Amino acid sequence: MKKIDVFNHIWPTPFYEALIDHIGTMSDITNRSGQVPMMTNLDRRFAVMDMFGPDYVQILSLASPPLELLAGPQKALELSRIGSDAMAELCLKYPDRFPGFIGTAPMNNMDACIDECRRAIEDLGAVGMQIFTNIAGDPVDLAQYAPFFDYMATAGKPVWLHPARGMGFSDYKNETRSEYEIWWTFGWPYETSAAMARMVFSGFFDRFPGLKVITHHAGGMVPYFEGRVGPGWDQMGARTTDRDLKPVLTSLKRPHLDYFKEFHADTATFGSRQAIEHAISFFGEDRVLFASDAPFDPEGGPMYIRETIRIIEDMEISDALRRKLFQDNAVALLGLKL
Repeated sequence: MKKIDVFNHIWPTPFYEALIDHIGTMSDITNRSGQVPMMTNLDRRFAVMDMFGPDYVQILSLASPPLELLAGPQKALELSRIGSDAMAELCLKYPDRFPGFIGTAPMNNMDACIDECRRAIEDLGAVGMQIFTNIAGDPVDLAQYAPFFDYMATAGKPVWLHPARGMGFSDYKNETRSEYEIWWTFGWPYETSAAMARMVFSGFFDRFPGLKVITHHAGGMVPYFEGRVGPGWDQMGARTTDRDLKPVLTSLKRPHLDYFKEFHADTATFGSRQAIEHAISFFGEDRVLFASDAPFDPEGGPMYIRETIRIIEDMEISDALRRKLFQDNAVALLGLKL
């Protein structure tokens, strides 16, 4: 049985060099990523992977921040192409370690975005595309972004949804910045949940049949707040007087909670067994996939992999479910050939 890590991050050398050439000095979350050797050093990545035996493999994806925050439309497209080309090369060179990669969609360049997604998936073999929970501050359900989701649904490849929020998004209305990195600890799960809600109530799963979305960090806040998401939102409109929100629910073909359960989730929960259990309970056995979020742990790579594997191996679940989490769900969803 393989242990297929579907959400971990890398900056391949060509991408890293192009990134530094573009932004110059790294700061904030970019600086954090650049300080982790496993992000840019293949020898270190292989050494960490070897700790978990030959059955541990990685689906590669670029790390934060979003391309849309780093660059204008043309440069974002260029960085996307460099990243996909470099990861595809790694997958070809080391197929036993990297059975697939995730392209990053340049969402601020919709004129070229679909062609680039098509190139990444159909020419380079990407198993899907990564986007972020907001597009340089835009919600994902704006009309101009619909062609991306339409293409992904048609292609049958999943969208990886990565949270994006920085210290400039303050915790309180009267402040100008988020303190104590609250923007990350609580802000990222909120970002994921808000993007999921915009997708559901905008009718994504009715408009784009077959759309598959993998949410990072076990589905954000949604599994924990099933009551608020379900019965709580059954009363949508009761708290709003400046417009009528009741048609939002009636416009959906099914109860809104059903759509929230159509998302997939990963196990990248920083060592929280309860979070993984909540995700399995909410999304179901077939929609949760093993992921570590390596290398962003206090040890620079091994800890989140080790602890996530330990939790899944120690959980009181059937061997069949354990196999689904580690391997079978990823094989089925990503179309992998092991």
